[in-house]
Amino acid sequence: MTRERKSSGRGQRDLRVRVKSAKGRRLSSTLWLQRQLNDPYVLRARKDGYRGRAAYKILELDDKYRFLVPGARVVDLGCAPGGWLQVAVRRVNALGERKGKKQGTVLGIDLQEVEPVAGAEIHVLDFLEEGADDQVKEWLGGKADVVMSDMAAASSGHKQTDHLRIMVLCEAAAYFAFDVLEEGGTFVAKVLAGGAEGQLQKLLKRNFTKVANVKPPASRADSSEKFVVATGFRGQAERDQD
Repeated sequence: MTRERKSSGRGQRDLRVRVKSAKGRRLSSTLWLQRQLNDPYVLRARKDGYRGRAAYKILELDDKYRFLVPGARVVDLGCAPGGWLQVAVRRVNALGERKGKKQGTVLGIDLQEVEPVAGAEIHVLDFLEEGADDQVKEWLGGKADVVMSDMAAASSGHKQTDHLRIMVLCEAAAYFAFDVLEEGGTFVAKVLAGGAEGQLQKLLKRNFTKVANVKPPASRADSSEKFVVATGFRGQAERDQD
């Protein structure tokens, strides 16, 4: 690994990590590693103790829409590796560290074991299974105020196919949210831009008072990902498709 020195024009030097191509390593892997090593959000995550740069996406969304409030009950679908859980625990006061503020509850579910996060309850569960919604409400001790998802389907390498897969996953997460959200609740999920979002938008607009589509600063500029933030759940879900 070498360091490339570039003049900033202000009498200082900016240091960027340049990764040498190794035998047997594909160019795409080398470029990904180089980008990771130079990504300011990756560096901030290490400094702040978050499990990944994705933590800043939910931080930035919450800074704007204020859904992770003290006392809120939060469900994180596909919670691995746990960065969103870390943010939620702090924001809803799940550890009770903010005296005088209500203490919230954070529940993470995933298909795989996830390293524990202080203040969060984590379970291995497929949210698509029959009865998963009832199980989640039992663990929460009631309905949720927030359902959030940073899930992405396994990549096929085909852009359009991957887009359709994540939209199907997002719609499934939305239907799950309808079953577990309190009236007035919030649904936050990652989607990919690609032309198949129309059905999801119709579905959410029927069931929430406000639906916003946002690309937080922490999302890479060259990524097609964005996030839907649906607030003010109407309660009784309208599930009929147009």
